[in-house]
Amino acid sequence: MSSYNKNILRGIILLSYVLIIALVIYGVAAIFSYLNTGADRSTMPHTEVKQADQYLPELTWSPLANEGRSMDKENLKAIEDDYLDAWYVRYVAYMTNSMGGVDDFYTESVRKHIRNIVSMNSDNNTFIEATTLAHHPTLEFFSEDGQLAVLTDHDVIEYKRIFNDKKLIAEIYEKSTYRVTLLLEDGFWRIRHLVRMESAPYSAEQEINPITVSDIKGINYYPQATPWDMYGNHFNEAIINTDFEIIKNAGLNSVRIFVPYEDFGKSNVSKDKLEKLVRVLDIAETQHLKVLITLFDFYGDYSVRDWTLTQRHAKSIVNALKSHNALLGWDIKNEPNLDFKSRGEDLVIAWLDNMVDFVRSQDPNHAITIGWSNVKSAALLEDQLDFVSFHYYDQEDQLPEKYQALKANIKNKSIVITEYGMSSYSGFWKPFGNSEDDQADYHQSMQTIFSDNNIQFMSWTLYDFVEIPKEVVGRLPWRQNAQKHFGFIDESRAKKPSFKYISTKE
Repeated sequence: MSSYNKNILRGIILLSYVLIIALVIYGVAAIFSYLNTGADRSTMPHTEVKQADQYLPELTWSPLANEGRSMDKENLKAIEDDYLDAWYVRYVAYMTNSMGGVDDFYTESVRKHIRNIVSMNSDNNTFIEATTLAHHPTLEFFSEDGQLAVLTDHDVIEYKRIFNDKKLIAEIYEKSTYRVTLLLEDGFWRIRHLVRMESAPYSAEQEINPITVSDIKGINYYPQATPWDMYGNHFNEAIINTDFEIIKNAGLNSVRIFVPYEDFGKSNVSKDKLEKLVRVLDIAETQHLKVLITLFDFYGDYSVRDWTLTQRHAKSIVNALKSHNALLGWDIKNEPNLDFKSRGEDLVIAWLDNMVDFVRSQDPNHAITIGWSNVKSAALLEDQLDFVSFHYYDQEDQLPEKYQALKANIKNKSIVITEYGMSSYSGFWKPFGNSEDDQADYHQSMQTIFSDNNIQFMSWTLYDFVEIPKEVVGRLPWRQNAQKHFGFIDESRAKKPSFKYISTKE
């Protein structure tokens, strides 16, 4: 072997040795660093429960008058956070039949009780979906050393769904009072005792005096350039004002608009978008239009663990707008019956029932409805609603009979068709579709039916649209193109023949 080759070999061996030593030193340093790292609260399993994203029940403390040491705001907030997190992880344990996270929020005596329930339910193929919606704790005692707290949690509103072999076997709505003892351990408040003192079936117990709506002649509204993105970066008050003026001058008196749940920030409602929503109502007021606000657009979860988040969302929206002069009322959800198959009718109805009660508790002075997708579902929950509303896209000549049959079953409440219309698209993807003249004939016929039967209405929609988000009707071009052409005004902002029949003529 030549001296040149020997030098190359020595170099490779030396380099390999250096790399090995470097890797060993790096590994030892990493282990040393890990072993000397303190118990960082932000990295511990305890804080994997993120209240802001998962569980936000209403909680109202009674005025502090506890025995023992006086309570400061910081300690009270720590007790509140860990206490609510404890409820959340316990319900997760009952839903998943696992003990993940329970150790961080309960002492051994309570963990044993939870473990027994989890084990029994697992053996019997049973699980529980549950949440609490409200807590009203009173601090009874706070020890002088700051290590023990005793509270009584009054009027805890609990909702549970019990399943066996994946079949719903019980649905429980109850109001309970709990006695709770918490210990401060490792920097966390853990529940040592949780005893239910009393419990009773719960109902909202709200007196419902239906709020009458009358003479609604309206239209569903999105700006032409930003359909389904009304409150985004291209929000334009001048455009909305012009459109509302067109609507008012056409003989209409109201608009139906939509609040997308995720786009508005879910439980943490965007202040910017909420301000834009308020400005829309301001514009409507200047144009003498009333506004029906449809909540929870594009929401489709309904899971029990999500209920506190949707309540927090509704509370922000409703309280920001309930005193506005332009507000007509609240449409809880657009076409929720379309989610019956995928989410389960019983779950969707339970969520709607709860949300109607919650919105009414926040605003008892405005009408509440649900925008069902068809006449068949229109009578659902009608006892809880101020007026009944449904959408109608079937043959117009069948409407009088269907409407009168519905009216015969619903006494002393208004009925409003909050969506109806016909697409004027006829092209490559739908060669036998309807023309603009067909659309005009349809609307003329519908207005005659409305007049003859004294039907209140809100049509779909003011404009033809250039783009339709895939979330609305999917990606299929024949559905996309048909959806673009329901308007009374075309893409170039010219009035179509149907515009003549946008409203009932006096």
